[in-house]
Amino acid sequence: MTQQSVPLDAPPVLVHPGDKPTRLPRGTTNAVGHTLGLIGDEWNLLILRWAMLGVRRYGGWREVLPISHAVLTRRLASLTEMGVFERVEYQASARRFEYALTKRGRDLWPVLLTIWTWEAQWVPTHVESLPQMVHRTCGRDFSPVFGCGSCGKPAEARDVTGGFGPSGTWNRSVPAATTRRRSASAEGAGMFPETMGLIGNRWSAALLGAAFQGAHRFRDFEHRLGAPPTIISDRLRAFCEIGVFEQTPGTDRPDWPGYHFTQKGRAFFPVIMTAVDWGQRWFRAAEGPALVYTHKNCGQDLKAQLACDQCGAVLRGTEVSVISGTT
Repeated sequence: MTQQSVPLDAPPVLVHPGDKPTRLPRGTTNAVGHTLGLIGDEWNLLILRWAMLGVRRYGGWREVLPISHAVLTRRLASLTEMGVFERVEYQASARRFEYALTKRGRDLWPVLLTIWTWEAQWVPTHVESLPQMVHRTCGRDFSPVFGCGSCGKPAEARDVTGGFGPSGTWNRSVPAATTRRRSASAEGAGMFPETMGLIGNRWSAALLGAAFQGAHRFRDFEHRLGAPPTIISDRLRAFCEIGVFEQTPGTDRPDWPGYHFTQKGRAFFPVIMTAVDWGQRWFRAAEGPALVYTHKNCGQDLKAQLACDQCGAVLRGTEVSVISGTT
């Protein structure tokens, strides 16, 4: 077994001339929708995981992932179109290309860290070992602690208030690829089994978002999402089965139960917030942000920040190394 250790946010080899925030036309899919379209696809996350470890060529991904030519080609094209990769020619005679992470792509490292951390803490089994994360500043293995960049203090879901902003509606927050099913090969390679259960489907992601905005009852979800009752029932059942929600007796009628986050569900909050933070920095709607949050402890806009749980220092991508064993 060999090991690879690389800083997550090393300066990109290529400075992409178009690596500036994408301006979204009025009334179109907002930053949340674009972000869910990216991270709600497990192949994208797996491709990004290996890209962070230095894989840049088509053959490199084929060596480490049980992915078909067609699927890999489509995902690389999509990630390039989103500005996460830049396609670079490395052999002119044979017209061969590799895919270099842009600044936008490397800027996804907080999302990957929070997903790995949640899966490691709350999902008992994985096909493959999750990467080891080392904070090079203190030299220790660590877990990231989510906090507010405005005041520097830790922040949990209960410490934050807010919701939709000027471009934020449920319809505009739906990704273009409205549903994705994990293929058998993806499950065999996957490191994100329950993360995909939460954000890998349009209705799952929407229901999760509604819960973080305060929805608890079936009719609350039905009213906010406009989804068919059978779909809401199915998603609520699935969330309870994986231990993200717990069902409680209704306050009005016992047969109208409420659905509340468990500790496991609340622990997913950093994944949502780092993803929203990334999306709203790189995809900007003409009307304004899709989501607006305030950290109640300081009264300021919540700015996503991760800190090392060992030394307390704010994490920077250049100071975080990921060690991954490959066979």
